[in-house]
Amino acid sequence: MLTFGYYGLMNVDWDSLDRANWEGFHRQHGSSLQQAWAYGQALQTLNVRIHRAAIRVPRDGPGPGGEPGGVIMGLAQFMVRRIAGYISLASCTRGPVWHPDLAPEARAQALTMLRKSLPVPRLRVALFSPDAPASPEVEAETRGLWRVMTGYSTVMLDLTQPLEALRAGLDGKWRNRLAKTEADPSFTARVEPNLPEAKRLLERETEQRTQRRFQGLPTDFVRAYIDAAPSREQGFAVSYAQSRKETQAALLFLIHGDTATYHIGWSNEAGRKANAHNLLMWRGIEYLRHIGVKRLDLGGVNTHALPGITRFKLGTGGQVLTLAGSYH
Repeated sequence: MLTFGYYGLMNVDWDSLDRANWEGFHRQHGSSLQQAWAYGQALQTLNVRIHRAAIRVPRDGPGPGGEPGGVIMGLAQFMVRRIAGYISLASCTRGPVWHPDLAPEARAQALTMLRKSLPVPRLRVALFSPDAPASPEVEAETRGLWRVMTGYSTVMLDLTQPLEALRAGLDGKWRNRLAKTEADPSFTARVEPNLPEAKRLLERETEQRTQRRFQGLPTDFVRAYIDAAPSREQGFAVSYAQSRKETQAALLFLIHGDTATYHIGWSNEAGRKANAHNLLMWRGIEYLRHIGVKRLDLGGVNTHALPGITRFKLGTGGQVLTLAGSYH
């Protein structure tokens, strides 16, 4: 591990690393959607300012191989917005992405360098939200920073398990609903990077947000993310159920490297009564696993505000992951 001479060994390059090297490092060492190149590119099309940093050590320093300018030991993608008209808030959400050979003490020094060299005007606030649960290592990494927000909780499902093990890991009631829907001949389920189905799902998502008065990433973000992905197959998949050629329910997964994130779900009354989402989630798991995705991030859980959705996500057998929080 790199544990010494932090300033002497490390340097930070801003907005110079090409996409291929970013995505290669992210695939190998990261998993979060928010640190994926396509995520930042999609936000840029929505007029969000993005800055990307590469943390490097010299080629003859610790670590494997290297590129011109040094070996990459970390990546940090910041989303910048103005608050109160004059303060720049730069958020590195679920990042930085670190090489495992960079020790927590060196990571702490890298965070200091990122804060000092961030290419935005003064009167700025930099937030870091490590993509890891609270631990002595994260405590060492964030030493000198203040925790300003509690940690986000999600459900992570390991798709490297055999399908038999994944099915056995389902909650009993969840699995029974799945079996019942599988036996229903009136539903046809498909999973594919189907752009027309994705657009229809986004239209329905807009409607249900209006009806239920909740917010999220703009639906235009999904269209921009799909356009920014290397290909449709590497960017998204829609799992949808049809009856008499009419879509009754659908789920959207965003793919980033060897990880996917469950992003949006919708169902009409017929789909809800038939527990279509159980079938669509299972078909999605089968499809993602088949194309080489290793992890499925099912998204935020909240037992108080969203008990039904939380039970659905937990029923997949995934593990709850509560991140350490946001630091300034």
